[in-house]
Amino acid sequence: MPDLRRTPLYAAHVQAGAKLVPFAGFEMPVQYTGLLDEHRAVRERAGLFDVSHMGEIVVRGTGALPALQRLVTNDLSKTSDGQAQYSALCQPDGGIIDDIVVYRRSAEDLLVCVNASNRDKDFAWFRDNLKGADLRDEGDDWAQLALQGPKAVAILAKLTKVDLSKIGTYRFQEGEVAGRKMIIARTGYTGEDGFELFCKPQDAMPLWNALIEAGKPEGLIPAGLGARDSLRTEMKYCLYGNDIDETTNPLEAGLGWVTKLDKAGGFIGGETLRAVKAAGLKRKLIGFRLTEKGIPRHGYPVLVDGKSFGTVTSGTLSPSLDLPIGMAYLPLSHAEVGKQFHVDIRGRPVSATVVQTPFYNRPKDAHAIP
Repeated sequence: MPDLRRTPLYAAHVQAGAKLVPFAGFEMPVQYTGLLDEHRAVRERAGLFDVSHMGEIVVRGTGALPALQRLVTNDLSKTSDGQAQYSALCQPDGGIIDDIVVYRRSAEDLLVCVNASNRDKDFAWFRDNLKGADLRDEGDDWAQLALQGPKAVAILAKLTKVDLSKIGTYRFQEGEVAGRKMIIARTGYTGEDGFELFCKPQDAMPLWNALIEAGKPEGLIPAGLGARDSLRTEMKYCLYGNDIDETTNPLEAGLGWVTKLDKAGGFIGGETLRAVKAAGLKRKLIGFRLTEKGIPRHGYPVLVDGKSFGTVTSGTLSPSLDLPIGMAYLPLSHAEVGKQFHVDIRGRPVSATVVQTPFYNRPKDAHAIP
């Protein structure tokens, strides 16, 4: 695969027999033993993902927090040191540049994790709009592993002296795992408990091997992009480029909860979004299931009252539910739970129903976060 980059874990993927595909400029594993095996492992036990393709941008200096605050939709002033916050970057017209996670090491040191496909675009946006702080692209300085699933705590605890029970959801701590320093964050993209581990590139392979070995008794297996996509779809987590992009705004995408329109000082795109909210949304990103045979795929046409209205943004046969599920933008008149529409599957209109999301809910007594 010419001109594709490789993560520090490329050799581990080859050794594990992964099927490698181009993704966001990288040669990445889409699956190892199979999507269903890997999906179920994460839901029932644990899976280990290489997410080193993600980008890291660092904002530092005495004015770092207020400088970044102006660019993000969420309110960083509400965070404390050691806290991560999900947010978005918007254009002046309210279109979404990217969805991001900001890790606050201090008010003067903020690590921003961005989508791999948007790394260059995001850095250019920061460079052109960030004022009063220092900016650095540290994407090549980090590798990132995601350990996800109900057994994640038990596995990681074997390799660290850090008290994992003190790291709550969307919190992080610096510490050693398998004798190597890293950021241990209780974040993820699967709907399961777990951790994202930020380490030096040279430490990625030893860390991967240590986790795989420690996880064998717990049933840990490597998991690829295929399972990552089906897991996040079951949770109705947005994927940039599918469910959100520069033509969608966070309010219609269901990201109003990370869009603080009244925060002090505002943010780029905030004025437009306040006007959008006042005028009322024209469409909304919903979750649906097919009520006939078929699998909704990304890009399939959506039909509302027999007329075309966009496309399926994400869709799959849910491994956890054994149901065909998907996401799409619908006019508000059809966005309520129970409303009917159709998905055009190769020229055949298939009935679909708007349903409550997330599609999948973890058992209430399972792997609760302390």
